[in-house]
Amino acid sequence: MNLKELREMVNLMNDNNITELEIEREGVKIKLKKGHDEASVQMIPIQQPPAYQVAPVNQFVSSGADVSQSAPDVNSNCVELKAPMVGTFYRAPSPDSPPYIEVGQVVEEGQVVCILEAMKLMNEIKAEVRGKIVEIPIENAQPIEFGQTLFLIEPL
Repeated sequence: MNLKELREMVNLMNDNNITELEIEREGVKIKLKKGHDEASVQMIPIQQPPAYQVAPVNQFVSSGADVSQSAPDVNSNCVELKAPMVGTFYRAPSPDSPPYIEVGQVVEEGQVVCILEAMKLMNEIKAEVRGKIVEIPIENAQPIEFGQTLFLIEPL
């Protein structure tokens, strides 16, 4: 991030009456927050989560159990449809309407699957692949973060 890019962000904030802007790029999180007449810049390095060591499964299995017969990972071939923005997740266009999709339903590429509300704007989110909905890990009307998984889709 260079000074020119920071100036452009501050100008963007001033031109559009934005009081707070947060951007994450290349391992650096930048938060711009405008006070009364001044803008402040805060750069926060993003720390990677600690690496965890996992004990081998056979350490915890009693004798006689066959570890190789465990259930296959359902999510191994699934595509994650992730949130492109921060907002509130809605499964239907209105409270009285049925949800756009249900688990087990086949969706087409480009089909609307949900709505994300951000700053009072309703943004339609569309499927990126044709496939079967395997899981919807988010509850209706739940706040979500950028990059959070909204749907697991098994490509067809």
